[in-house]
Amino acid sequence: MLAFPSTYEVGITSLGYQIIWSTLAQREDIHIKRLFTDQGDQPHQKCDLFGLSLSWELDGPVLLDLLEKSRIPLWSFQRKENDPIVFGGGPVLTANPEPLAPFFDVILLGDGEELLPNFIETCKKIRGEKRFKQLQALATIPGIYVPSLYEPQFSSDGNFLGVIPIDPTIPSSISKQTWKSNTLSHSTVITPDSAWPNIHMIEVVRSCPELCRFCLASYLTLPFRTSSLNNGLLPALEKGLKVTKRIGLLGASVTQHPEFPELMQWLNKEKFNDIHLSVSSVRASTVNTQLTNILAKRGSKSITIAIESGSERIRKVINKKLLEEEIYSAARYTLEGGLKALKLYGMVGLPSEEEEDVDKTAELLINLKKAVPQLRLKLGVSTFVPKAHTPFQWDGINKDAAKRLKYLNKKLKPKGIDIRPESYRLSVIQTLLSRSDRRLAPVIARMRCGENSLSAWKKTYNEVRNQDLYSASQPTLRPLPPPPPWEEVVHKRWDECNVLPWNHIKGPLGIDRLLEHRHLALENNGD
Repeated sequence: MLAFPSTYEVGITSLGYQIIWSTLAQREDIHIKRLFTDQGDQPHQKCDLFGLSLSWELDGPVLLDLLEKSRIPLWSFQRKENDPIVFGGGPVLTANPEPLAPFFDVILLGDGEELLPNFIETCKKIRGEKRFKQLQALATIPGIYVPSLYEPQFSSDGNFLGVIPIDPTIPSSISKQTWKSNTLSHSTVITPDSAWPNIHMIEVVRSCPELCRFCLASYLTLPFRTSSLNNGLLPALEKGLKVTKRIGLLGASVTQHPEFPELMQWLNKEKFNDIHLSVSSVRASTVNTQLTNILAKRGSKSITIAIESGSERIRKVINKKLLEEEIYSAARYTLEGGLKALKLYGMVGLPSEEEEDVDKTAELLINLKKAVPQLRLKLGVSTFVPKAHTPFQWDGINKDAAKRLKYLNKKLKPKGIDIRPESYRLSVIQTLLSRSDRRLAPVIARMRCGENSLSAWKKTYNEVRNQDLYSASQPTLRPLPPPPPWEEVVHKRWDECNVLPWNHIKGPLGIDRLLEHRHLALENNGD
């Protein structure tokens, strides 16, 4: 069973989910069924594996609902010999698996192209063995983390000391796996019932060479990889165009593909006049009239760039190599090419941000509107959330971010700028889930049935911190101390010497390199 923690409409739009499903569905030795929150295939009488992909922290509690729906015990240690092995993957689990670790038997860290087949082949070989023996065998595969074979360590006063294996034959750390082929993914399911109807999605690049210091999508997926034009992109396009006229080019920075101009010229042929082409966020400095003109001819109404902040100082702090004049040029090229709107991504609450930096963001957008009044400007603005394996993983969420979101809305909306601030409250919950260790699991277990609001999360967290309640709500073999205070997890800047909950998970860059990048950020701040 392969589950997705949302509706069919959303889940089938996930390229990652599609690839995992198709990889398994094409195998003759596997019978796979799909499960979404609103529907599912008819289940098998006997399910050996139950898989789930997580791309957003707040999907965590939904996992438990899906397990309950499938009558699978929530906690891994409660599962018996006949219960399926519950496995998961995706960027959330790869970055920091610990908050959800007690619910999974197996976690796959990194790219699934090779990791998933290795996992399946091993499962076939060990089928029939006792459950514990199966988990031991799976733990020896590079990139596979078996949480029950690792134990978190704490000092006498409850401070987190790290996660260690319970058996010396088990690796002390697990490395995220990286797919290094020059062929990336594309859609295997095209349906009118998805959030993006009838679209064929093609992954142009993976990771991003710019390394903005807050960006999980960049740091966790290093190195930057591109799909071959002739062996990857063009065959994928030809395959998709046989069944649909809607094409989406995906990636953190698609226009930085070295052959992107050639790709666009190929799509500019007359025979493709009736297709609809869209691209994900592009680097502002790569926007030109040729690009925007082709997009306009192919049905796009807008193009999207990420500016993060209108403050040049903040852009230097976060390593956003973007000049203000490049933002203005991107806007002019957008209009000259025939597009109607420019979408911009911004952020508040970044480390070292002050009120004057937010003022500069408002000032930039207002002046940009004056420079290109015919162009619709749409600003999506979110709150900085610290992510594991990035240089800002030691920082908490800024308490003033909610106020700054409201300020931008108040300043920009009267100027005719369409501003869409993301929920600060949800960002706080994301931070809790992204920075916690296994002691958060009982909170997640209780929240699956409750109101998904910040006040409910905070209330439940503080209730569970009570020692008696915590012990009662944590059905584990080895009791853990209560979690630290809410403030410490969500808002506090951690000392660089702290042992982090995910230290046993090895990402593309080690702690020393991340600290180098962090110190460069502090130098740009004048610290």
